[in-house]
Amino acid sequence: MSALTFLIVAVIKIAITIGVLLTVVAYTVWLERKAVGRMQNRWGPSRVGPFGLLQPLADGAKFLFKEDVTPPFVDKPLYLLAPVLALVTALTSIAMVPIGPIVHLFGISTPVQITGVVDGAGHASDINVGILVILGLTSLGVYGIALAGWSSNSKYSLLGSLRAAAQMVSYEVSLGLSLIGVLLVSGTLSLRGIVDAQLGRSFGFIPHWNILYHGQFIAFFIYMMAAFAETNRVPFDMPEAETELVAGYHTEYSAMKFAMFFMAEYANMVTVACVATIMFLGGWSGPSLPFLPAAVQAFLPLVWFSCKIFFFLFVYIWIRGTLPRFRYDQLMAFGWKFLFPLALANVIVTAFFVAIRA
Repeated sequence: MSALTFLIVAVIKIAITIGVLLTVVAYTVWLERKAVGRMQNRWGPSRVGPFGLLQPLADGAKFLFKEDVTPPFVDKPLYLLAPVLALVTALTSIAMVPIGPIVHLFGISTPVQITGVVDGAGHASDINVGILVILGLTSLGVYGIALAGWSSNSKYSLLGSLRAAAQMVSYEVSLGLSLIGVLLVSGTLSLRGIVDAQLGRSFGFIPHWNILYHGQFIAFFIYMMAAFAETNRVPFDMPEAETELVAGYHTEYSAMKFAMFFMAEYANMVTVACVATIMFLGGWSGPSLPFLPAAVQAFLPLVWFSCKIFFFLFVYIWIRGTLPRFRYDQLMAFGWKFLFPLALANVIVTAFFVAIRA
């Protein structure tokens, strides 16, 4: 493959990835407003398009044309960099996620991946340390929040960013530890390899998923709790506790810069859902349904993967409409005094059984 062809393919993949992800983000917001509205006996978006389906377009246009106010005395370079850093890291991390098995197109074995690295032979290759890349990129998002609070030259924003940074760094520890058990039983850091290790079947119709077959349900619980806190969602949404911090670290942001922080939050929700699906629920594995035509069966892995992502996003929304917010001291105590020791215990027990089996 020539350098020009490689560049063209890379640009097309980037455009498709960003387009699909931003569309998913926009309609996740719509789904959240609609679902929480019904939970609270409201209609939610209903006026812009049928069932309010055009509401994300209206919101996007509103943010684009709103007056963009930059307060005086801010550190302007860092003030402008913060939302960009938060959004770019959120959008980049999804690029490492494989969404389907290897398919054969025109005699070429091609892994179905949101974006991929195309080598000279024309094959798309999976990153062999994909989970580490995702964890590294998502952890950089805390810099966007910290810079937003510090550069705004506002005490409210500074306090909000400090609390948010402390929360995210604290729960990153438990989140990372919750994945070690899966890595031990899978024996690889490749996301595609982790899914391949779950494609077998055991005990009749029970899937060979890590959450069931390898007893990683405790790790799954730890991961989900840490992920809620990592993405600043209820009941861990202290960075957006309006009544306490006047909207926290993004108090001084408006228009599209304000929207970029929330686009990053919802993009991180999608990434968290993808990682949970791959690590614990078998990725794109699901019933084969042999009675369907072969052309339809080729798309089934993508359907199963999408259904699992939708499930996790709906759980996010469901929790938001159900649970109250933690106090900050409760939030930190839950992370360090409960989740962290539990995650360590899960790693030790899993390592013990893996050593015995070896």
